[in-house]
Amino acid sequence: MMLSVMETVIQAATSLAANKLRSALTTLGVAVGVFSIIAVMTALDAVDRSIASGLSSLGANTFQIQKNPATVFGGGHNRNLYANRKDITWQEAQLFKKYMGQSARNIGFIITSQAAQASYGNEITNPDVTLTGGDESFAPANGFDVIAGRNLNDGDLRYASDTAVIGSDVAAYLFRQGQNPIGKQIRVNGKVYTVIGVFSKKGAAFGQSQDNFVLIPITRYLDEVNETSSIAITVEAMSQKNYKQTIDRAIGAMRLARGLTVKKPNDFEIRTNESLVDSFRDIQRIVSIGAFIISFMALLTAGVGIMNIMLVSVTERTREIGIRMSVGAPRRSILQQFLLEALLLSIGGGVVGIVTGAAAGNLVAVNFNLPLMFPWLWVVVSLTVCSVIGISFGLFPAWKASSLDPVTALRATR
Repeated sequence: MMLSVMETVIQAATSLAANKLRSALTTLGVAVGVFSIIAVMTALDAVDRSIASGLSSLGANTFQIQKNPATVFGGGHNRNLYANRKDITWQEAQLFKKYMGQSARNIGFIITSQAAQASYGNEITNPDVTLTGGDESFAPANGFDVIAGRNLNDGDLRYASDTAVIGSDVAAYLFRQGQNPIGKQIRVNGKVYTVIGVFSKKGAAFGQSQDNFVLIPITRYLDEVNETSSIAITVEAMSQKNYKQTIDRAIGAMRLARGLTVKKPNDFEIRTNESLVDSFRDIQRIVSIGAFIISFMALLTAGVGIMNIMLVSVTERTREIGIRMSVGAPRRSILQQFLLEALLLSIGGGVVGIVTGAAAGNLVAVNFNLPLMFPWLWVVVSLTVCSVIGISFGLFPAWKASSLDPVTALRATR
């Protein structure tokens, strides 16, 4: 029995090898369908694995109040709802802190400018450094430690000093020779700042570095950075026990600071680590559905292609089938061979799609500093689906081949 199975496999592979170009083009459709789902799910799974580190984008027991949600892509968010919102101003932020009183451990203010470029001597960073305006509570509220020098203090804020605390990525890039950054003057977008401290490395969150930034006093930022932006307020609760209570109090304090009446809805958002994960899940669901639709259509088309090619193969090999039947080959072996050929075409395309899809998905992961991974679950699912497609669309041609009349088949000219 084992020999019979091996002979069937060898015969099927030999028949497919006799028409290499046709077989390759047939498997291409399956490969495209499997590639799309494997590539997308590999990339999404890599992002999913980085969520644990992404949860540290805010410190423990910490939430942030900002003008807009973290993303407006999913979760029913509507861009038009936020288009006309007012920025959170410095005055409103100060009022908020006053109304909160002693109900929070830390309250920090943040305002950022993207695509800044830092330089020291002949060293110049890429124009992707985040220039951040903050206060002395920025570090503790966002889970940063100062490993060299000092943090911003009340004097830096009061006098809008030209001091800066830099992230570890910026420090490593500008001071490559083991130089001590403290006391050195760097330029950020043409402005000069004196480095007073370096933050410890925090790593990436959702594929984005959290260490590629320069922190200056928010009062200095508001004075000299010619860019309109909204202030984000980071609040650290006293403990996890009163975390939700602190959020409720912060909502009330922010409504007062913004001058909202009872009937007016909140015109600001509360961003927590959980809300970031929920936003990612929304995006993940939408992208996954899109990938499934594309894969389904591609695999359905590929299945029809397999059936069409196998029917052509039956027609071309009618005389061969007649000869095999005339020397005693059972109809079952004819059916098995043609069914196996369809299965090999489908699985072959699936293997190509899996290899290329996993490579493409991990290439995306590498570009976004995400962990490499291999989607074993989706590999099993893909191979199972490919097997079903091969058997389903190859069954009719195989049955047609096994149902040929030997005498009629021998009279065929081909």
